Amino acid sequence: MRTSSEKTPVAVTADDGGGDHHPSHAFEGDAAHAFFARSRGLVDERLHQIVPAEEVTPVTVHGAMRWSLFAGGKRFRPALLFAVGTAFGAPDEDLLATACAFEMVHTYSLIHDDLPAMDDDDLRRGRPTCHIKFGEATAILAGDALQALAFQTIVGDERLAAELRIALTLELARAAGTPAGMVAGQAYDLAAESRDGVTIDELDLIHRHKTGAMIVAAARCGAIIAGAGDRELGCVTRYARELGLLFQITDDLLDVTATAADLGKTPGKDARARKATYPSLYGLEAARERAGAVYAEACAALDQLERPIQLLRAIAGFILERRA
Repeated sequence: MRTSSEKTPVAVTADDGGGDHHPSHAFEGDAAHAFFARSRGLVDERLHQIVPAEEVTPVTVHGAMRWSLFAGGKRFRPALLFAVGTAFGAPDEDLLATACAFEMVHTYSLIHDDLPAMDDDDLRRGRPTCHIKFGEATAILAGDALQALAFQTIVGDERLAAELRIALTLELARAAGTPAGMVAGQAYDLAAESRDGVTIDELDLIHRHKTGAMIVAAARCGAIIAGAGDRELGCVTRYARELGLLFQITDDLLDVTATAADLGKTPGKDARARKATYPSLYGLEAARERAGAVYAEACAALDQLERPIQLLRAIAGFILERRA
């Protein structure tokens, strides 16, 4: 999977990470957008094959799975897995099943995150959330089924050696669970809700788990499938850690500044729920400055790789400048 961003160097240096619009960031955004579109097409085609059709019983569960899974979105985690794997020379077909598994786990997490007992949201990707459309019980089951199917998909991928499938399953399980993954981050987030005095360190802890862990694991799995060495895997990990934090900071900024039409979900909910966010702790301008600094750190990690990194840099620039 090669894109034009891998043929023409992108003129961005590690200290270009301010919040102001920059021409090179616009070029990066175009390259990343094109790559996302291509990888999304591959992933969607395979997901349609993996996930049971709506007419297969139990029809309500399968309908709910598909309602949430095919509601749109950038397929960011699969795209990142593809981008890293491509940089290290892996073919699309070796990456595809694991990329789909990450999207299924991510979608399960969104279904459960929207439930009344969690973030209690009724809009996701521009349409009713799963529990609003199908009821809470079916939404829970749909999320559970997507999580199970994700691991089944990796384990059943006979293109990859058994030892490699074990390693990928371990990466995804750690990132999705606890104490180092997404479930732990969600628990930290719930514990901090409506609590005064949440610190910057606590906020970073929440989001390096809740958002960042799955992003790091997606990048690492792309490198692992491609056979990256330990030093290279370390660089990818550092890049993805900063990318995950950057994703959350920009997400928090958009919750304050964007509209429901832009986001496809309800804006301003973080403030109404008294959640600790980067804008609430830093202020808008300082949060934008923090995003620029994190972007620079991500690019600095990439500079340690002797691989075609233009696309990976473009993805970081796209996240920095994203508007939805």
